[in-house]
Amino acid sequence: MQAPRDNFDAFCSLLAGFADAAAAFGGVMLAVWIRFDSGLIPLQHNEILPPRFMYVAAAGVLAPLLVIIFRQIGLYSRPQLGPFGDKLPRIVRGVAITLATALVLSFGYRPPGWPPYSRTVALLAFLTVLLVVLLERFALFRSELHWARRTAPIRRVLIIGVGDLAARIRRALEREPRLRSRLAGYLLPVDPGGREVALSSAITPKLVKGHVGELEKVVAEEQIDEVILADTTISHKRLTEILFHCERNLIPFRMVPDLYDVLTARVRVNHVSDIPLLGMADWPLDAFWNRVLKRLEDLAGAAVGLLLSAPLILVAAPLIKRSSPGPVFYGQVRCGIAGKPFTIYKLRTMPVDAEVGTGPVWAVPDDPRRTRIGEFLRKWNLDELPQFWNVFKGDMSLVGPRPERPHFVEQFKDDVGHYMTRHVSRPGMTGWAQVNGLRGDTSIEDRVQHDLYYLENWSLSFDLKILIQTFFNRQNAY
Repeated sequence: MQAPRDNFDAFCSLLAGFADAAAAFGGVMLAVWIRFDSGLIPLQHNEILPPRFMYVAAAGVLAPLLVIIFRQIGLYSRPQLGPFGDKLPRIVRGVAITLATALVLSFGYRPPGWPPYSRTVALLAFLTVLLVVLLERFALFRSELHWARRTAPIRRVLIIGVGDLAARIRRALEREPRLRSRLAGYLLPVDPGGREVALSSAITPKLVKGHVGELEKVVAEEQIDEVILADTTISHKRLTEILFHCERNLIPFRMVPDLYDVLTARVRVNHVSDIPLLGMADWPLDAFWNRVLKRLEDLAGAAVGLLLSAPLILVAAPLIKRSSPGPVFYGQVRCGIAGKPFTIYKLRTMPVDAEVGTGPVWAVPDDPRRTRIGEFLRKWNLDELPQFWNVFKGDMSLVGPRPERPHFVEQFKDDVGHYMTRHVSRPGMTGWAQVNGLRGDTSIEDRVQHDLYYLENWSLSFDLKILIQTFFNRQNAY
């Protein structure tokens, strides 16, 4: 037996290549039209319009160049999973690399008799090509998702395991129609008379097709196309039997590693002689130049933030003083990089004695401790403007895991997996967890998962995406 194949993913990938090329070509010609034909940019006195075939030829070179670079950074891999926003950093990077390469080529070679290319067109092209490609990519993304939802699944998946992880895998398959997979059933990971196995509450008994010793029979009867091992407590002998059976029948086999609860996605295999060693990969921000780039980003952003926020703070200050006795600014100890404490600064939104009787507690919806001006400041995240000073000093970053109070860190560091890993970088004014609504009295586990995803996938473009989303996301801002 061999897993079924069709041309859906190949067609989507091929279509994306042609669409990207057309978008790149159209983006260049749009920049040419804006510069020379739209009237938006006045022509200089006695300026001679360059021949259009120059720019048609340039666009003809840039279009396949963009396809090549997009392919190198994995933008044609199918099925493309996850939300469209996850693709934005790579799309922006791909367009930037393409235009930079094209600019270098235009300086390096120009046919005899051709006038120089317009620098204004070159600058406009970055914006127009990026805009057209983003629109085209979004339309294609939605179209692929629409087609996948209306196309029958072609892969029947068998999951070995009946615990919570097995149930999570099923939900993941159901949330991703582009995988075109559906669950055929579960197998108990032990033979009859073996150890006790608890059935997840999300798994109904009728979906259990048998035990692992009946794999060959179940695969044949249920016409299984893929096997996923979700319980790695099975014996090495049994695992070998499963692998050999799948190999003989050309069935794809996948498994959740038994280090899933210990390691995150940062898994790397090194070899010492011929011995493979599994361990944790470096964080992106472990690289020296990445740290330099992020610090430059923070300094520039903090300087602009302090300049722009000063008038808002001056307006808010007398309103805060009038709301209740006490200072305008509020200092609170938080845990920073490597867990070291620092003082974070905010505009005060509560009376100074708000936690005298309760001790440290989470803010809650409609928190009665807030003042009237404090409610407004929190809703619009304006209470955090003084943290630009923390960023400028180096205590914080513009983007990163949100810092917690030592009281809560002590509670979570032993009970929540990977919690202290959040402290490998500077905490942020905003973060991937925050723009996804995970702040205040929300799931700590989900918050840590989002923080680790950010740390594992850090890039300047990812930071920019989070900063933009911060302005539009006020979920759980109380």
